[in-house]
Amino acid sequence: MIMNMEKARFNMIQQQIRPWDVLDSSVLQTMSDLPRDAFVNNDQRALAYSDIQLPIGHGESMMHPRIEGRMLQELAISNDDSCLEVGTGSGYLTACMANLAKDVYSIDIHPEFLASAGERLDAQNISNVTLAKENALTELNTNKRFDVIAVTGSVPEYLSLFEEMLNPGGRLYITVGTAPIQHAMLITRTKDGFDRTSLFETELKALTGTVVKSSFVF
Repeated sequence: MIMNMEKARFNMIQQQIRPWDVLDSSVLQTMSDLPRDAFVNNDQRALAYSDIQLPIGHGESMMHPRIEGRMLQELAISNDDSCLEVGTGSGYLTACMANLAKDVYSIDIHPEFLASAGERLDAQNISNVTLAKENALTELNTNKRFDVIAVTGSVPEYLSLFEEMLNPGGRLYITVGTAPIQHAMLITRTKDGFDRTSLFETELKALTGTVVKSSFVF
């Protein structure tokens, strides 16, 4: 039996995304329009719309669709925003951001991810994305400024590195803490500094290069 991908995508929106209070029409439209199954390997297509963290190699995974939806909604991306994505991965979230933004600069440490994401973005006729092999913690040009920054890996303790790269009014989404207790955060750059809000509990693999402290005491 051939799986109906359009039906699976519709069910993802109705059963996973909306129940997580993702009601922004532009986000829902973007996730409805983009075929998530086009951003996974052929043998994973049947799982592309499942409520799981889908492994993509190198110990990395796509986030739950509901988390991707909440991230996009919290970042409130508009068509004049320049975005930074830390962790290209499959390229799906990259594509979602590109559909909402003016342009996206997306970095990853794995050349294979960048190559496959580039092909997938091209196949969807998405041309406002720049892909680069960079380590966000050691190689990123921190003199650049963005309206939106999405960090798709977690950090054990909050880093000011990314918030300093925000334009005035800019928004940063980042996950802070060590499993099993981590919090998604939204940081907004205001005229007086930074507004930091904890959104919800989640669990996300740490960015490569971060030092995760042991939770055990001997």
